[in-house]
Amino acid sequence: MDSLLNVQTVLSTLDATLRVSTPLILCAMAGLFSERSGIIDISLEGKMLFAAFAAGAVAAVTGSPWLALVAGMLISTVLSLLHGFACITTRGDQVVSGLAINVLASGLTIVLGIAWFSQGGQTPALASDARFMPLELPFIEQIGTIPFIGPFLEIVISGHNLLVYVALIAVPITWWVVYKTRFGLRLRAVGENPLAVDTAGISVSLLRYKAVVIAGVLCGIAGTYLAIAQNAAFAREMTAGQGYIALAAMIFGKWRPVPALLACLMFGFLDAVAIRLQGVPLPGIGEVPVQLIQALPYILTVVLLAGFIGKAVAPKAIGVPFAKER
Repeated sequence: MDSLLNVQTVLSTLDATLRVSTPLILCAMAGLFSERSGIIDISLEGKMLFAAFAAGAVAAVTGSPWLALVAGMLISTVLSLLHGFACITTRGDQVVSGLAINVLASGLTIVLGIAWFSQGGQTPALASDARFMPLELPFIEQIGTIPFIGPFLEIVISGHNLLVYVALIAVPITWWVVYKTRFGLRLRAVGENPLAVDTAGISVSLLRYKAVVIAGVLCGIAGTYLAIAQNAAFAREMTAGQGYIALAAMIFGKWRPVPALLACLMFGFLDAVAIRLQGVPLPGIGEVPVQLIQALPYILTVVLLAGFIGKAVAPKAIGVPFAKER
């Protein structure tokens, strides 16, 4: 009986890991596209937060999760284009631009939320029709009876909403685009040696704008997931630093899709375990303070970004504005 409970606990933790990791995966893939093109993107946090607000607001007003998804992707893409204009067209400081977007999103979502809904910066609670609800995979009840494989598929893989599966599919698509297409080859080249790309007659600015637009779309999906899939409304500062954690996961993955996915799953697993450890006494230690458990993912982020990840070589031209030679 105890072993059965342990298996159920492990499977439930893995199930929670996928749910928690979804916005991290989407944002990590977004940052990968942007930074592979040479544009530092610490505005993942702000774009995801504003997308979450837009999705929550549109879903509350229209009752349509699909319109909410479009709104989230649209506002995030607009912010990406703003970041692109500051960094690509005017050749401004990329870190300052990203921070400005994060600050703008943090303040403006609260102001607009209070002005429009008068609920302290939050949006109204959403009915199930206005959200992306869990989906059951076909024949999952029959498959669930198969030993070992059945419970894993039934508990861990099935029962997630559409955007979780979109995040998982985004990883192989990102890998294919970056490594197996002409666009991906040019994207990697412009992040390493934009002068060579320009010499070949390819527009460096256009390539970088395309990269930041893709990043905006993915961040928009991540924000929409937070507001109308994982939760039932937008809450102020609901991203809680997940954009920065996704950035750390991407760096930990050395700007590659699959290692970045594994890093996101590691962060998600740690978060899922932290939730389950709250109030649970540990053998020989006793009950760990809730605040310490909640801080674990952020502590790990700081440790990884401090350089304890081995040698991570960024694209050579990242953060360097490109000026076309005349």
